[in-house]
Amino acid sequence: MPLLRLGGLFILMLMASSVSAQTPAAPQGAEHVFAIRNFASESGAVLPEARIVYGTYGRLNAAKDNVILVPSHYMADWHGYEWLIGKGLSLDPDRYFIVATEMFGNGRSSSPSNTPEPFHGPRFPVTTIRDNVEAVRQLLAHEFGVTHVRAVIGFSMGGQQAFQWAVSHPDFADRIVVTAATAKTYGHGVVRLESQIAAITADPVFAGGDYIVQPAKGIEAFNLVWTAWLYSQEWWRRELWRQGAPAGTTFTQVLADYRTKFIPGADANNLILQARAWQRHDVGTTPGHDGNIEHALRSITAPVLYMPGATDLYFPVGDARYEAGFIRHVVFKPIPSLWGHPAGAAAGPGDGKFLNDAIRDFLK
Repeated sequence: MPLLRLGGLFILMLMASSVSAQTPAAPQGAEHVFAIRNFASESGAVLPEARIVYGTYGRLNAAKDNVILVPSHYMADWHGYEWLIGKGLSLDPDRYFIVATEMFGNGRSSSPSNTPEPFHGPRFPVTTIRDNVEAVRQLLAHEFGVTHVRAVIGFSMGGQQAFQWAVSHPDFADRIVVTAATAKTYGHGVVRLESQIAAITADPVFAGGDYIVQPAKGIEAFNLVWTAWLYSQEWWRRELWRQGAPAGTTFTQVLADYRTKFIPGADANNLILQARAWQRHDVGTTPGHDGNIEHALRSITAPVLYMPGATDLYFPVGDARYEAGFIRHVVFKPIPSLWGHPAGAAAGPGDGKFLNDAIRDFLK
């Protein structure tokens, strides 16, 4: 069965014909790596070298005022926003210089799987959303001399980063766009993520993170827990997985593919690290806000386009509506889709047009 690529994260996509019809050819980008010596994380651990993989599209103009930052989401690579980038889409590389960054823990930027001792595997420090924002701040300043951007646009954990930019650096961006994310991970989300982590660590092969081979059964269990929350209940009830599927495809086959192919080649410690960063995210804990989410949201000065998924179970629309009430300049525009969380990355038919139209208008 075909897979839809949301950066490094893949989701099974039986509606292959619909996706190809609404998605233009992938834009041409260039990959880069930025290294930071002695990077101090919020945990207090200092990485001798922290590496950030990133991609760029288009060209930086002489005034350096055409930059748009798109930070990646869970286990994604820098290609994760190509539903938004290209001719006829919101982010035209002929107009904007687009920088797409990869988070710590995705297996390419500094991660448990690719960092030498004393920080290899389970000894890699939990890196927070604020750690990722700080690393990218240094990247933009050092590599391009950029300290201000036209917009930060983020889906899921990328949306968490967009909110963090708005709170930590109020003058950094002219606009903030968040799809399928919230500014804090509330208790329900923490429990969901903990159950996914527990699925991995319950595999005896995991061995406290010092495994010799990947804990395959634990990762399969992780995949199933993740999948249960991925789409809306109505998506499953209507069996929308049948649309575009080969004749004779059964639910059993679909479930087996999600179990084994959801995030191909994933490393268990990497999966856990990014889940921990997701769990801990709260802009209210930014210095100066005393753990008060409402105070932090009120401090945002940039206009915000807030686009939760109407049926998202990861970041429920009710949580987003609560947060929007404290943001000074907000356009609150839920995505009317049955595709749950992936709707925020244009997974369902019509989602891409809805998102691109809204974002294009907001950036004008």
